[in-house]
Amino acid sequence: MRRVSRIAVAGVATAALAVTVSACGSSSTSSSASKGKDLGLALAYDVGGKGDQSFNDAATAGLDKADQQYGYKSTAVEPQDGESDADKAQRLETLAKAGYNPVIGVGYSYAPAVKEVAAKFPKTTFGIIDDNTIKADNVADLVFHEEQASYLAGVAAAKATKTNTVGFIGGVDVPLIHKFEAGFEQGVADTKKGVKVKSQYLTQTAAEGGFSSPDKGQTAADGQIEAGADVVYAAAGLSGQGVIQSAAEHKVWAIGVDSDQYKQDALAKYKSYILTSAMKDVAGAVYNLAKSVHDGKPETGEIRASLTTGGVSLADSNPAFKNNADMQAAIKKAEAGIKDGSITVKTS
Repeated sequence: MRRVSRIAVAGVATAALAVTVSACGSSSTSSSASKGKDLGLALAYDVGGKGDQSFNDAATAGLDKADQQYGYKSTAVEPQDGESDADKAQRLETLAKAGYNPVIGVGYSYAPAVKEVAAKFPKTTFGIIDDNTIKADNVADLVFHEEQASYLAGVAAAKATKTNTVGFIGGVDVPLIHKFEAGFEQGVADTKKGVKVKSQYLTQTAAEGGFSSPDKGQTAADGQIEAGADVVYAAAGLSGQGVIQSAAEHKVWAIGVDSDQYKQDALAKYKSYILTSAMKDVAGAVYNLAKSVHDGKPETGEIRASLTTGGVSLADSNPAFKNNADMQAAIKKAEAGIKDGSITVKTS
């Protein structure tokens, strides 16, 4: 079951928005219904919601930075179980009517809703993370070369494995997550011949909980580790917490995703087993879009982050990773190859 809001919407001035939004998602941060300049940005979370220690929390970090920089009173709204595209569209329309700008759909599932609502509010800037199918003058498609960071994760896994078996766990069997898998497998294969990659997807659709079920992630990781994997990479949102827990319990390596999961408070007791994380700067993308609107020059069109732009990378918080000279040399060589074009990373 999806959890309810953890932080109540308070105050007479916010009551109208809170009541309206409650029909299509619960607010997770303070909000304001009063229209006006510099009201702030709005996030509509993907499945897993705030507290996933990964994708959604990275978006929240971008919102927090914009609030601190510009004195905004931004808002973020949680998803609900079994919601339709119409529910998502209603949520975005409510936020746009309230005066938030930009309004950002956190995840590819918002594509139909963003396309529909952006057409109704041409003076509002909309953003969507992980989708580049919307072509509109007031929409920014915030996308990433996830396969590049995943390739580097594969290099690290190949250097770390002692059993010559590593695992990949994807949250949902969709093209976006195929990019993570493809890059990881290629990085492993290019680094150490003979290493097997066990790949598994938790669900076929997001509605089945592939991005929001730590228990599913833990069960899948248990199976891969019992079959010999001693490094497991998860691209599964909130479900990845279960993968990390399993790795720690079996005393093998986990590789996190999207955020630097070694630094996440909720995962602190497992952090010594988080080798690295394949990061994408969702926080930066959210903040930059908010800044562009604040500066009167809203970003639009496809904005794709890469190793070259610094928008994707590997985290180096774990000393075991940072101080491994052989691993670091291999990663730096691979990174240079991707940047100069001598290595082309597959996306499927």
